[in-house]
Amino acid sequence: MRYVAPTSVDEARSLLVDNPGSRVFAGATDLIPQIRAGRPQPSVMVDLKRIDRLTSVSHRDGGWAIGAATPTAALTANPEFATMFPGLSEASGLIGSDQIQNRSSWGGNVANASPAADSVPALVANDAQVVIASAGGTRTAAVDEIITGPGQTSLGDGEFIIEFTLADMAAGTSDAYLRIIPRTEMDIAVVGAGVRLTMDGPTVAAAKIVLGAVAPTAIRVGEAEAALVGNTLDEATLAEAAEAASAACNPINDKRGTIEYRRQVAGVLTKRCLLIAADRAQNGTA
Repeated sequence: MRYVAPTSVDEARSLLVDNPGSRVFAGATDLIPQIRAGRPQPSVMVDLKRIDRLTSVSHRDGGWAIGAATPTAALTANPEFATMFPGLSEASGLIGSDQIQNRSSWGGNVANASPAADSVPALVANDAQVVIASAGGTRTAAVDEIITGPGQTSLGDGEFIIEFTLADMAAGTSDAYLRIIPRTEMDIAVVGAGVRLTMDGPTVAAAKIVLGAVAPTAIRVGEAEAALVGNTLDEATLAEAAEAASAACNPINDKRGTIEYRRQVAGVLTKRCLLIAADRAQNGTA
């Protein structure tokens, strides 16, 4: 197995084309444990952290460009980003430990395609797009178009994520992310919930609700969103949204939680996230 560290997107693209069986990585916080667990070793490991575009964060013209290999620690420590996207910042800060967050990245979190990935529900709720390098140039897709199943993506041979793009939050809009884990830290979500709300006074003008760890991929809960729009967040509306979130789940039984438990928790986290996002949207608090 050979290690290379290209310094440009074109160089990385050429390496992948010329070396079938190669793998890109940003932090290797998933790749190395997978190899140690017995997965086949790639012929070439291509380190993306030497490419400036993949580790940069820029905000201009009403939008953000976040390099796919940017350490999540750099995002949680960015006050402008955390103020604009408090929920997405919180989700980024839940990936592993402090040490891991100096290596982990959105690109790795998405490309690893774990149903329990913390950043994915928050990215989908915020309409994040990904710019993808391929042999023919680049293409753009929504985050929810990339992950197709556990450990599976729509990325083709030789393709890798260059950056994520996000539009600024509109006035009266904010987000929230919550998860539940068996331990206090350093664990994988049993359920994760990402919410983005636009409020018109006390009334919900727009809503996105995305759940993680309750299906093979993160799922958007359209029925819960429909129950919210045009209504205030009174107990009846919150209960209807929570019930819809629970009903949308298609979870598994495992040692971290039962199907029944995950469905119940999905509704509870949805309700809590809605209240947090609404408060932030109305009061401008992070």
